[in-house]
Parts: sequence; structure tokens; C-alpha cells
Amino acid sequence: MRILKFGGTSLANAERFLHVANIIENKIKYEQIGIVLSAPATVTNCLIKIIEKTIKQENIESYVHETKHIFLKILKEINLLQNKFPYKKLKIIIDEEFIKLKKIFYGIHLLSQCPDNIYANIICRGEILSVIIMKGILESRNYKITIIDPVKNLLGIGNYMESEIDIIESSKRINAMNIPNDHIILMSGFIAGNKKGELVVLGRNGSDYSASILSSCLNANYCEIWTDVDGIYTCDPKKVPDAKLLTSLTYQEAIELSYFGAKVLHPRTISPIAKLKIPCLIKNTSKPSAMGTLICAENKEKKENIKGITYLNNISMFHIVGPGMENASEITARIFSVISYNKIWVMLTTQSSAENSINFCIPQKNIMRVESILKNEFHLELKNGLLNSFNIIKNLSIVSIISSDIQNKPHISAYFLSALANAKINIVAIAQGSSKNSISVVISNSHLTNAIKTTHQVLFNKNQIIEIFLIGIGGIGNTLLQQIYHQKNWLKEKKIDLKICGIANSKKLLINMQGIPLENWKKYFENTKNSFTVKKIINIIKEYPLINPVLIDCTADEHLSYQYTNFLSNGFHVVTSNKKANTTDLSYYKKIRNIAVKFKKKFLYDTNVGAGLPVIDNLQNLLNSGDTLIHFRGILSGSLSFIFGQLEEGIPLSQATQNAKEIGFTEPDPRDDLSGIDVARKLLILAREVGYEIELKDIKIENLLPDTFQDIPNVKNFMEKLKELDPLFSVRVRQEKNKGKVLRFVGIIDPIGQCQVKIEAVDKEDPLYTIKNGENALAFYSKYYQPIPLVLRGYGAGNNVTAAGVFSDILRTLPCKSGV
Repeated sequence: MRILKFGGTSLANAERFLHVANIIENKIKYEQIGIVLSAPATVTNCLIKIIEKTIKQENIESYVHETKHIFLKILKEINLLQNKFPYKKLKIIIDEEFIKLKKIFYGIHLLSQCPDNIYANIICRGEILSVIIMKGILESRNYKITIIDPVKNLLGIGNYMESEIDIIESSKRINAMNIPNDHIILMSGFIAGNKKGELVVLGRNGSDYSASILSSCLNANYCEIWTDVDGIYTCDPKKVPDAKLLTSLTYQEAIELSYFGAKVLHPRTISPIAKLKIPCLIKNTSKPSAMGTLICAENKEKKENIKGITYLNNISMFHIVGPGMENASEITARIFSVISYNKIWVMLTTQSSAENSINFCIPQKNIMRVESILKNEFHLELKNGLLNSFNIIKNLSIVSIISSDIQNKPHISAYFLSALANAKINIVAIAQGSSKNSISVVISNSHLTNAIKTTHQVLFNKNQIIEIFLIGIGGIGNTLLQQIYHQKNWLKEKKIDLKICGIANSKKLLINMQGIPLENWKKYFENTKNSFTVKKIINIIKEYPLINPVLIDCTADEHLSYQYTNFLSNGFHVVTSNKKANTTDLSYYKKIRNIAVKFKKKFLYDTNVGAGLPVIDNLQNLLNSGDTLIHFRGILSGSLSFIFGQLEEGIPLSQATQNAKEIGFTEPDPRDDLSGIDVARKLLILAREVGYEIELKDIKIENLLPDTFQDIPNVKNFMEKLKELDPLFSVRVRQEKNKGKVLRFVGIIDPIGQCQVKIEAVDKEDPLYTIKNGENALAFYSKYYQPIPLVLRGYGAGNNVTAAGVFSDILRTLPCKSGV
């Protein structure tokens, strides 16, 4: 025996009725089946609307006609498609049904009210008529049908609007019917009968509950719930488009998901089939062959898997505290007793023994009732100051993670709370379910969507996420985009989802939160009409639930560097090749780092010194391991390394500079290199990195150029005048060559922290002797590395190595994450 329940969307029109009949035909080939049907989509809501309008004395004629037309249209269209369909007979039944309804509505109109027993009889008409129509379809296909009348055979206990089923008595009644094995069973969902034989309805998810009850009464092998979705998802697909379909759940997991708001089976639907261990399948009527979701006693998936993220919104939290809470158990018992008596749902509770307080959450619509109930219950305690006035926090939501035995999986809680923290979502309260299958947090309603999307991304996406916003698309930025594009397959293999969400220069901003296609990003950038501002970038992180946003600065813009603290405090990591932030005043230098620590964000700038060489990272690792710097000497400029190497080969200074400029080693104005200020900035960064609190002005710089060279109006004239220095440098190079030495432009930090940049003659014993052609070399003499220094050597200029260094820093923003 297999029970199939079809919801309203599965029966919305004639085509779907016939499609459901086809599913039934396919199933009956293998075993006997019972069918539970809901009302066609919208019908129940139409009937409720008619009741409400009748009570208000409004004209309902058009609404009754519209509701009746839904059924007549279904009959008419089925008649065109289904041979032998008893159209005329069923049309008479529909006509008679609506004549009865009109009489009932007239009575409501006279009374200006609708008693619950009448209300229940009206709103279940759709289910009753669905069974009549399906019986006509199946009989016209020559199937034998037995209809179970739920009013006679399902004993409801409770009120007219929301009853529970006595399964033992109902089983006796249904089994006494002795239904032949070759009959298809049909039953209206949502309906039962009380001890007086009066019709009652089963409340929320009533038709699902009916299917579960019928499965239990007939001891079915399976209960199938057919609906308009593929099954149960890890999260609401309307809020999280990439929510994943769950292939299986335990009964308890399904109950937890449902309890905390998931639109799946109601807990009372699951309970009867769970007791008999009847598996339940959630299937999509539009995709009968799709796998669906199986709810059963044992999870078919890995036990450590998280099953879902679900939520309840529009709730309020009562915070009760006071000296009387010292006797917390008694107060708590009275609170829940009186609330339960008034049939109000308490969704979540937390208790603090340290503060002698208790918090509990309820639907927001019940605030006034609960407050009144509690004031009445505790009027003496409130009057005598044993309890403080109730603090009520409104407009809250509960977000819950569901996973079997979650208490023994602390990493899940860690990732959950970390995801919320990274999204800057304040947690009002935390609670773990008594079943040990869930952990819940209470947050503001306004943060709900962001919390769900962020948490789902962290917990269910196996790829590690980086969302990049690149500012600066000159040589370095453009090269970086090329490198990322060429590494796309490697990134995919490493399960790194690196999305370029934003590209900007000083004027324009291109945004695509799904990722800008890098094969033709320039075309998209040219066509964008969006102007660039820092505020627009900041607003993006507020609008979208980003997981790991990284702001990349590939400019030399000083103004932009002063926005790093703004980016960090709003949730971005910052990766920069721009040296301005690290070489400005010391107070801002410290502020950046304090903000990064405060907001748990990374500030990465390895390309500030040595371009693609991992200088900063290695230096920080040394210092973190307890090493201390004693002395430093290094060639820190790729352009000057190239120029001085050419001088060594006898090439004049002016020509060497021109050669360096042509291959992109120098700044557009070579004076920026030859002045030594660029080397001084890098030396300042290193000095500050090891703890010296100095400013740029504290560094002594030997300028290669006389002061008069700075006043030359343009680069062309400067390059021409540079020839005047050729003889001077040629003589100096020859003199040192005769001594077995070469000239190098060196940055030095001495043992007492004094810094200087100067031309120095070095011999073959010096590690800087062979450094030329654009190479950098940094010699660190430290407590661990002496007398032989730690030397980092490699190309220190050029777009490729600098972009590669930025790329490396980007990958360092990835959190260390194992599977959950």
C-alpha cells in the first residue's frame, strides 16, 4: 500500500488533474494506492474571502461566480481531453453544491457572523469536489474506486477549526470498510468528524496530516507528498537561489526544520508515520521521475551533513529579570504554564543563571496578549519589585541550523556564528534545541535575508569564496585580471570561487555581483555608465550578503589610501600595491592596523616592498617567531637596480635611465626613481614593520640628482638635461671598478634604527654585489640569521611580478576551512 497526497498547485487546472491521474495510473501498476487530495489552488482562499465579505455585508455575487467558474472550467476542459468523462453528472453536482453554499452565505449575511462549524463546512468544499472530479477521471479510465468519507472514518478531537486525529479509533473504522485490493482509494484531505459526526477541519497543513494519518491507519509502505517543488531544500530557494536539494532527512531533522519555519511537513504530519517508521517522499508533480526528498528513520546521507537553514520572522522576545528570578524554576514554570494554557506558541527560550533572567520568543502578533497574561499572573511580584517591568524586543527573527547531533559538531556552530559576525549581524540570543539537532540565533528582522544568504554560502558551498573589487586598471591592475583569467582552471581545481564583482578606475565603476566575465571585461567597462565613488563600493557590501569581499588598490592614489580604514570597518579585506597608506603619518599607519584587528579583516601589502617578492610576509613570520632585526641592507628599487647594472657595463646614466623607462621599470617621470624617495618609502615600511616609529622625513636620502633638476618643467627636458651627469657617474663607476667594487643604490637600517638611502660601493663579498638588471635583494641580519643574513632576491619591478604579488595576497584572504 502506498499513499499519495496531491496539493492544490498539483490540481490547479484540468491539465494538472489529468497529469495527476497519469501518475496514479503509473503507481497502481505496482501496488494498491490511496489518494488524498487538497482543494484546487486558490479555491480555499476564495471561500475564505467570500465568508469575510459576507460578514461585512458586502456583495459577494461576483466572488461566488468566480469560485464556481474555477470548477466548471476544470470540468469543461477535462471533458475535451478525457473520454467517457461524466461531465454532465459532475456539473450538476457542482451546481447543487454552490446552490447550498449560497444559502449558507445568506444565513451568514443575516447573522453578520460565521460560527466555526459553518466556517469549517465552507472552507473544505474544495477538497470534497477535488475527490469527486478525480473519481470521474479514474472511473472513465475503468478503475474501481472506493471513497473514504473522512467525516465518518477519521475521528477528530478538538474544535471545529483545528482538530487532532484519534489514530487508533480511525484505524478501526477504516479497516472495517474491507476495501478491495483492486480499488484505488480516494479521500479528501483536511477533513475529519468529531464524536457527534460533525465535520471538523485539521488546520494548518491539514491535507498532509490527512495523508500521514491514512498511511498509519492502512500501515502503508510509503507516504508520498506531491507538491510543486523538487523536495526539501537546505534553505528557502526564494531567498537563496543556490539552495541545495536534500535527498534524505531523518524524521527528527524534518520536525526541526518544520518547527523553525521551513515550508515542509508540519511536525504533527511527521509524528504518525515516524512512530510506524513509514518512509515519506516529497515529490514534484511536474517532475515525477525526479528523486525528491526521502524522510525516514535513518539518514541516507553522511551523518555529519548539515540539513538546512530555516527561519521564523516577525517575532518578539520577552526579557524577564528581577530578584524574584532567584527562584527561577518556579517562575519559569508559571510563565510557560500560563502561556501554554492560552495556546500561545513559545518559539525559543534562553535562561541566564548569572543574571537571574529568562528570555522567550513569541509571534509578534501575540505581544499584547502575552504582556497582559503575564502582568495578571505576576501582579504581586511586579508590585513588590520581585520582577522588573518586562523588556520586550520587537521585530526579530530566528535563524536555525539543523543537523543531527549538532552538540557534538562544534565546528558547525563556529562557522555559523563566524558567518554572522563577518556579515556584521548582531546576535540578540543563542539557543540549542533540546533535541540536540539544532542551534538557533535571534537577530533583527532587517538582517534576516543577509544572515540566511551568508550562512548558507559558508555552510553549504564547498568552494571558498573571494569577491574582488579592483580599483586601478593600469599596468598592474590589467595584468592582475589577465593572471586571474589564465588561472581559472587552477582556481576551480582548488575549489576557489574567485569572482570579480567590481572593476573601477578614477571615473567609472563596473559592477556584476555574479562575476564580471574576464574574457571581455574591457567591453563591459567601456559601456558602463556608472561613475566611481568610494561610497558606492561601501554601499555594495551593505546591500549584498558578501562572504569574503576584498578591496584591491592597484593605484598610486593617496586619497584612496586614506579610505582603507573605511573599507576595513565595513567588512572588506584590503590588498594594495599602493605604498601611500604605509608611508603616511605614523598615526594613520597604526589606525589601519587597529581597525583591521578590531573588525577581523586582513590588510595585505606584500608588493609594497620587493614587488612580487614575499618580503613582508617572511619578515612578519620571523618577528612572530621571536626573531629580532639587528641590521638591514637592501636594493629596494628594480628601476635603480637596472640603471646601476647598466652603469657597471659602461652605459651612461642618461641612456641607462632611458632604457629602464622604455621597458617600464621606472615611473612615468624617472625623477621619482632617481630622487631616492621610492626607496625611502620602502625602507620606511620595513623599519615600521620591525617596530621603529619613524616618519619619512627621518630617513636620510642621498639624491642622485642635484636640486636644480627638480625644477625642470617636463620629462623630455629632464631626460635631455640628465646627460650633464653622465661624465660624473662614469668617473665614479670607473674609480670603484678599479678597486674591485660596483655602485649600488642601497637602503640601510642600522642597529640603532637609523635609516638612510645612499649610493654605496660594494665588493664581491657583499650579497648585493651581483644584484642588477631589475632585481631586488634584501639582506636581513637578525638574531637567527647572522653572520650570514637571510637574503630575499628576485625581480623587484614590472607589472607581471607585482600583479603576481597582489594575486598571492588575494589568496591569503581565504579563511582556513575544512568541510562541514
